[in-house]
Amino acid sequence: MAYLLNEAWLDGLAFHVDRRVIIPRSHIAFVLEDVRIAPRRILDLCNGSGCLAILAARAFPRAHVDASDVSAAALEVAARNVRRHKLGKRIRLVRSDLFAELEQPYDLVLSNPPYVSTPSMRKLPREYRYEPGIALAGGRQGLDYVARILEAAPRYLKPGGLLICEIGENRKALERAYPQTGFLWPRHEVFTLAASRTAAASRTPPTRPGAR
Repeated sequence: MAYLLNEAWLDGLAFHVDRRVIIPRSHIAFVLEDVRIAPRRILDLCNGSGCLAILAARAFPRAHVDASDVSAAALEVAARNVRRHKLGKRIRLVRSDLFAELEQPYDLVLSNPPYVSTPSMRKLPREYRYEPGIALAGGRQGLDYVARILEAAPRYLKPGGLLICEIGENRKALERAYPQTGFLWPRHEVFTLAASRTAAASRTPPTRPGAR
């Protein structure tokens, strides 16, 4: 229905959507109100439609937001939504494979990366098969992109910064792979990790969970 109408709502805001992006439904939208830092630089990794970048810009009106995605098609949709919400002066769109084209450290990093495991991809309900697979498939255990984010996070988070990441139903798999990391779970599908904890996570496990 969202694709037919070219519109979806998240946390009270309307966004343009089409089959270049997944339909906005991230639980991170409902975690932002509990963030206890006052970020000035925010990064939204795997931004898709741009919904989280826009919600973050509205939640933190003094912040500037970088929104990155590897998909040029998704960035076109995000640009349309940024214009729709008149946030072009505060949101910068960047084509990047995760952190590859980014340099500056951030106070807050948000990410709703691809996290559907390979077995689950084969069993997706029919309606999800209309969405771009690149935005869903997260490797064998669904943790390929999460592992890369955790590995790089210490270089891109300022001291006192915070990482917020959605991983769907992969909480047990993540905690098995990183048993000493100390993730906090404001929602079952979303973890937060302070910058001071990311260094330990970046060193473990010796092999990426999704490659096992």
